[in-house]
Amino acid sequence: MSAAPVTRPRPLRIGEVAERVGTTVRTVRYYEEIGLLPGAAGREHGRHRLYSTADVERLEQVLRLKQLLGLSLDELKGLVEAEEARAALRAEWQQTEDDPEQQRRILRESLGHLDRQLALVDRRRRELDGLAGELEERRARVDRLLAELG
Repeated sequence: MSAAPVTRPRPLRIGEVAERVGTTVRTVRYYEEIGLLPGAAGREHGRHRLYSTADVERLEQVLRLKQLLGLSLDELKGLVEAEEARAALRAEWQQTEDDPEQQRRILRESLGHLDRQLALVDRRRRELDGLAGELEERRARVDRLLAELG
């Protein structure tokens, strides 16, 4: 029995991407302009922007991080740039099997990127913990008032 041929998904137009990820065409365009989404490579002036499945997945991840962490666009860009740098380091790692010194350099550099990402997430976590603490205090105060009223 022969295997079915593997077909690649067709590239998507910007409107299809926006609809798929639940945002606007304007947002997709803007994220592309500021570097959060790779530009539609090789697009001739006046031609449609076409996006791959990887582009859509990246946009979904960017939007999820923005919403989940409440990041500014600059913070989001820093987070994405660190992830891209780590991806480049992973590719470089594949070429350095026999060079422990290069591997140590790559791992140290990767740690720096991870530390920056973790610092951003930790700061947001502390802010959320602070808000949660304030809300818990308010709730406890309301519970006390209810108890006093009988």
